[in-house]
Amino acid sequence: MNVFVIGIGLIGGSFAIDIKAAFNEAKVYGIDNNTKHLDDALSLGFIDYKSKIDDLANADVVVIAIPVDATVEILPSILDKVPDNCLVFDAGSTKKKLCNTISDHKKRRNYLAVHPIAGTEFSGPQAAIANLYRGKTNIICEVEKTAFKLQERGMEIFSRLGMRIRYMDPGSHDKHIAYVSHLSHISSFMLGKTVIEKEKNERDIFDMAGSGFASTVRLAKSSPAMWAPIFKHNKENVIETLEEYIINLTQFKELIEKDDFSAIYKEMENTNHIKTILKGIV
Repeated sequence: MNVFVIGIGLIGGSFAIDIKAAFNEAKVYGIDNNTKHLDDALSLGFIDYKSKIDDLANADVVVIAIPVDATVEILPSILDKVPDNCLVFDAGSTKKKLCNTISDHKKRRNYLAVHPIAGTEFSGPQAAIANLYRGKTNIICEVEKTAFKLQERGMEIFSRLGMRIRYMDPGSHDKHIAYVSHLSHISSFMLGKTVIEKEKNERDIFDMAGSGFASTVRLAKSSPAMWAPIFKHNKENVIETLEEYIINLTQFKELIEKDDFSAIYKEMENTNHIKTILKGIV
C-alpha cells in the first residue's frame, strides 16, 4: 500500500508513524514544501521516501495534513492526479468550505472528509508521536459521497489506529467545533497576550505562574500558520461563539463589580458540571 502524506508535521507525521506500524506492507511517501521537514521525517524513520505531487498517480492512500486554506487550494489538483482506486482524506479542522469546493469534482467519490479530534500544541516532524489517534474521535462528513470500497479502506485504517467514528454534516461540524475547539484556542491566545502585555518582566511570569495558568495558555503555543486559516474559514461560527463568550465574561465582571459573590459561586458551581461531561479526557 503506497501512502502519500502531504504535510509532515504533528498530524501528518503521526498518521505516518501509526500507518506504518499498523500495515506492514505500507510504504510512506512524504510531501512537504519544507525540505528540512522531509529530511527530518526521513531520518526519524516515519517516511520511506521523499516525494512530490506529480507522483500521486502511484498512490493508494493520500493523507492531507496541511493548513485548511492550502488544502482548499490543492485538493482539486490532488484529485485530478490520483488513480480511480485511491482514497484521499484530509485532517482539517473545518469541513464546509472544503466539501463545497470539490462537490462537483469528477473524482469526488475518491475523497473522504474527516477530522480527527487529536493533537498537541507542538508542530513539525519532531512533534509527531505514535498512538496520537488511539481512542480519539474521528468525525466523518458526507460519507455517502465517497465510493463504498474507499470508505471501507478508510474505515480499516481508522480502526487499526484505534479511532472512534462519528458522522456529521459539514455545517454542523463547523458550528460545534467552533465552540469546543476554536474558541478554546482564541481564549488561550488572548489570555497569553493579556499577560505578556501586562507583565513586562518575563521572569515574574515564569516565577508566579502556576499550573492553572500554564494549562490554560498551553494552546497559545499552537501554530498560527495552522490556526489563522481555521478562523478565516469558520469566521461566522467563530464570531458567534466569541459573542456569546464575551457576554458571559461581561456578566461575570458585572457580578464582581456588584459584590454579588453568591451569584459568582453559583455560576462556578453550575459550571462544575463540566467535570462529569469531560470525565476521562486527558
